[in-house]
Amino acid sequence: MSFRTITFRRVIWIVLDSVGIGEMPDAAKYGDVGSDTLGNIARRRQLDLPNFRRLGLANIKPLTGLAPAAEPAGAYGKCSLASPGKDTTTGHWEMVGIHLEKPFPLFPHGFPPEVMDEFERRIGRHAIGNKAASGTEIIKELGEEHVRTGSPIVYTSADSVFQVAAHEEVIPLFELYKICETARDILRGPYEVGRVIARPFIGEPGAFTRTPNRHDYAVPPPKGMLLDQLAERNIDVYGIGKIFDIFLGRGIREYEKTKSNADGLVKTLGAMDAVDRGMIFVNLVDFDQQYGHRNDVQGYARALEEVDRWLPEFGAKLRTDDLAIFTADHGCDPTTPSTDHSREYVPLLAFGPSVKHGVNLGTRGSLSDIGQTVAENYGAKIVVGESFLSQL
Repeated sequence: MSFRTITFRRVIWIVLDSVGIGEMPDAAKYGDVGSDTLGNIARRRQLDLPNFRRLGLANIKPLTGLAPAAEPAGAYGKCSLASPGKDTTTGHWEMVGIHLEKPFPLFPHGFPPEVMDEFERRIGRHAIGNKAASGTEIIKELGEEHVRTGSPIVYTSADSVFQVAAHEEVIPLFELYKICETARDILRGPYEVGRVIARPFIGEPGAFTRTPNRHDYAVPPPKGMLLDQLAERNIDVYGIGKIFDIFLGRGIREYEKTKSNADGLVKTLGAMDAVDRGMIFVNLVDFDQQYGHRNDVQGYARALEEVDRWLPEFGAKLRTDDLAIFTADHGCDPTTPSTDHSREYVPLLAFGPSVKHGVNLGTRGSLSDIGQTVAENYGAKIVVGESFLSQL
């Protein structure tokens, strides 16, 4: 790979969390045959995405009701997930050059006694739940018992997570966070889940609601990944959404958490006013958290359209030396019976005032191709990934 002077002064990299674009060849191993997040939503509900279509979204693959652009305004393609698994940590780690040899462990039947006994001993409380469940459903089911007993609700999902839900007036935030730190310390070796997540909520029985005070405790990423490389070169990274938590803040100079996709979109525009040089790294989680896991096709479609309506305002803020990249980390098809993530390709759109139009980037072998592209732009190199910077 040949290095050059910086081509793009700023990179705005936006992850549309779970917006997959069709099953990968090994989908059967994951029980995901037929999963196609974008394609199946488009078949079920007419999508109004004129700006994404103009950039080349419908040129990646046929999408019902969305005609391919005759002259796409961006470069387009799709990325394979080279690592085993289909979770948030796996996808985001691969973006920055970390390929897993084996997936993070799953606990569909709950965590074993050797984990839970030690957890309860160290936090000084009995736990309830300990099963795979929807976060909103389990607080409906066990929230009243939790309020009565003070027992934290432990649950997992089809993702590699250990989640602890607690009412903020029963277990204060500082204690909930300490409980999660304890769980993170216990969950090692064969029990090392990708994330421990604090899930605080408020309200009364029958009307419990989760608060924005969620906090993720991820496994520390190996050294040498993209964000480390950028930090060594004094390239600022500004994280928006759960990016900071996924990478434990490594290489991230400033960050803002978000309450929703809409909040993330506003904060992205704000970051573009504040950051003169470097990378703005954004995760928009509502697609996954609010709609994919709840099989809410209409909500998912509306969320896609919300971002599409925002794109012109975003585009107007792009400078001549900006590169915008839109992609995803996995799928989460709301049209299938499963509420799990799905093993899918993810879309890749790259655009900006100086980016070549209509470039077909094809099917990339890994999400690390994006990270390698960013690395090359800033004179760095990550261990894996094939840059497509020269094609832009």
